[in-house]
Amino acid sequence: MEKSVSLLTIQFLAWVAGRRRTHAEARDAWQSTCPLNCAWEDAFDDDLIQFENCDGTPTPQSRIILTAKGRAILDRR
Repeated sequence: MEKSVSLLTIQFLAWVAGRRRTHAEARDAWQSTCPLNCAWEDAFDDDLIQFENCDGTPTPQSRIILTAKGRAILDRR
C-alpha cells in the first residue's frame, strides 16, 4: 500500500513542477523549524523529487525535478 502524501508535500510538488527550482530555492522557500513541516525533505526521502545531474551531495545550484513517482502523485491530485 502506498504511503499517503500530505497536502503540504503535494503543494511542494506543484511548486517544483511550476518552473525550474534549485536546491537553494527549496531550502529558502520551504525551510521550517518544525520537523513535521519539512515538505521538501519528505519529498526527497519518499523518492518524489531528485536532484538533476548530482553525484551525491547536491550543491545550492542543483536543480530539483520530480521523479516519475512524484509526477504520478501530482497528476492524481
